[in-house]
Amino acid sequence: VQLQASGGGLVQTGGSLRLSCAASGRTFRTYGMGWFRQAPGKEREFVAAISWSGFSTYYADSLKGRFTIFRDNAKNTVYLQMNSLKPEDTAVYYCAADQLGVGAQNGNEYDYWGQGTQVTVSS
Repeated sequence: VQLQASGGGLVQTGGSLRLSCAASGRTFRTYGMGWFRQAPGKEREFVAAISWSGFSTYYADSLKGRFTIFRDNAKNTVYLQMNSLKPEDTAVYYCAADQLGVGAQNGNEYDYWGQGTQVTVSS
């Protein structure tokens, strides 16, 4: 499967962005999907994940209440709604697909990765 992330950009503190990750292939609905991010000089970190059905979602503790992950299997797309953005949210955001369908929190459990989209939050 191929993943194409989009929706990043420059936003002021307190603003919102919605990231999209479009997937190719008819098996998208069977994949768990996740969002990860990597800031300059830092390791990649888990942001959010969603199971194949959309019934189960998972978030990094520090992001709960500000970020929401959801998916539209008819459109082969997973989204990350980011509200109340802070400068520390600045990073490249990556989407990933997990063949097991669970929506893992460990990046090593993902099988496919998108190219990333830059999010910059100005203070």
